Amino acid sequence: MFTGLIQTIGLIEQRDLDRLVIHCPDLVAKIAIGDSVAVNGVCLTATQVSDTNFVADVSPETLGRTNLGDRKLKYVNLEMALAVGDRIGGHFVSGHIDGMGKLSDRSLVGNSWELSFEAIPEVARYIVFKGSITINGISLTVSYCNDSGTNFRVAVIPHTYDNTTLKYLDIGSSVHLEGDLLGKYVEKFLKSIHIAPSNLAVPVITPEFLTEHGW
Repeated sequence: MFTGLIQTIGLIEQRDLDRLVIHCPDLVAKIAIGDSVAVNGVCLTATQVSDTNFVADVSPETLGRTNLGDRKLKYVNLEMALAVGDRIGGHFVSGHIDGMGKLSDRSLVGNSWELSFEAIPEVARYIVFKGSITINGISLTVSYCNDSGTNFRVAVIPHTYDNTTLKYLDIGSSVHLEGDLLGKYVEKFLKSIHIAPSNLAVPVITPEFLTEHGW
């Protein structure tokens, strides 16, 4: 589990068919073999660690669903897994990518940046106004979205822009998108109510019902 607060930018020094070698001298001292590290929002396991690099195995499933196999990709956002007792400054991020998006526009507004993206429908249904979205592992807030969620915008402060790979994106660049985890659970809960047999009592959602079930 992660929070979407990027700790450093890593450089992919070597890319084989089934592994990545990532250079990150300012973070690698904290990484142990077996640790989970979010690489552009993708949860990977460190299998080797040196003084300046760590190695992560990458499955065909991961390569097929992400752009980590793209040899044009050099810089990646890195975040170590959340530890018990850590502050959650972003939102809950699983590191399991829902789909790809694309940067469609970028504009400087004051000192901050407004970035617009296109999302595939499988991800778009989790995108809501003022909701959380993970873009290349970064926890961001949706400042605008159309009704379907396929077009949305985020506002990015200078610190986030300067200290993540957002600054390296070009118009048309692909990005990893992960929808809000809580939204997925709500969706599944509502689907289970919708398909419940007619002879079963369907609970009415009230403040008392939510309190009883731990909300």
